[in-house]
Amino acid sequence: MRLDRILLSAGLAMLMAGCVTTTTTDAGGVSTKIPRTTKAEQAQDGARIHTELAQQYMANGDLQDALVKLNKALQFDPNYVPAHTVMAVLYERINDMPNAELHYRKAVELAPGKGDTNNNLGWFLCREGKAAEAMPYFQKAVADPFYQTPAMAWTNAGTCLSTTRDYAGAEVDFRKAIQIDPQNGEALYQLANVLYLQNDAFRARAFIQRFDALGKPTAPALKLGHDIESRLGNRDAALNYSRRLQSQFPDSEQARALDATASQ
Repeated sequence: MRLDRILLSAGLAMLMAGCVTTTTTDAGGVSTKIPRTTKAEQAQDGARIHTELAQQYMANGDLQDALVKLNKALQFDPNYVPAHTVMAVLYERINDMPNAELHYRKAVELAPGKGDTNNNLGWFLCREGKAAEAMPYFQKAVADPFYQTPAMAWTNAGTCLSTTRDYAGAEVDFRKAIQIDPQNGEALYQLANVLYLQNDAFRARAFIQRFDALGKPTAPALKLGHDIESRLGNRDAALNYSRRLQSQFPDSEQARALDATASQ
C-alpha cells in the first residue's frame, strides 16, 4: 500500500503555537515560568495519544481495540487529521470501503493543501477503480511545497494511469518520480512495465536492469525481466531471470506462469 505514514511525535501539543505560561515564585523569590496548555491543545494531545495507541493495537492485529481508541481520539478532537487517516486505513483492513473513503475525504477536507492527505485519498480512489477522480488529488499532493515524498505521489499517479491503459501518461509520471528519487524501485519497475507494454523492450530493459541493481528482487520484476529479454531474443539473459524466479520465488504466480509456458 503506497500510503504516506502518519508520524505522531510525543510532545506535539507542547510544540504547538499558542502555548501559554504561568509564573510561580519559590521561597527564595525566584520566578519560574511553567508552560500551561490551552483546552484546545489538551484536546489535541488526547487525540494524539489515543491515535498512537490505536496504531500500536493495529500493529499487533487488534483492530477492535484500535477502533475503540480511534473513536476516543475523535471524541477528544473531531478535527485531528491523523486520527481520520488511521481510521480510514483500519476500515480498509476490515473491508468497509464506504467508511474508509469517508475518513480519507475528511482528512483532505481538514487539510486540503497537504500532500499526504491528498495522496492517500487519490491512491484509495485509484484502488477502488476511480482513476479519473483520483488524478486531481495526486496533482494537489505534488503541488504542496512541503510534501516530503512527492515521488510517491507521482508513482501512484502513474500506476493509476496504467490501470486505464494510458501508458504514455503513466510513463511521464514515472519519469518524474525517478527524477526526484532515482532509486525508487516501484517507479523503475512500473516504467519498465509500461515501456514493455508499449512494445519498447529495448528501453524497458534499461529500467528493469536499474531496478535489479537495487538488490531487492520481486517475482513480478524477475518475470518482467524474463519477458523483456525473451522479446529481445536474448535467450541466455531470459533463462537467467527464469532460474532466479524459480529459485527465489518458487511458489509465486509468476513462477507458475513460466512453468505452464515451459510445459506447453
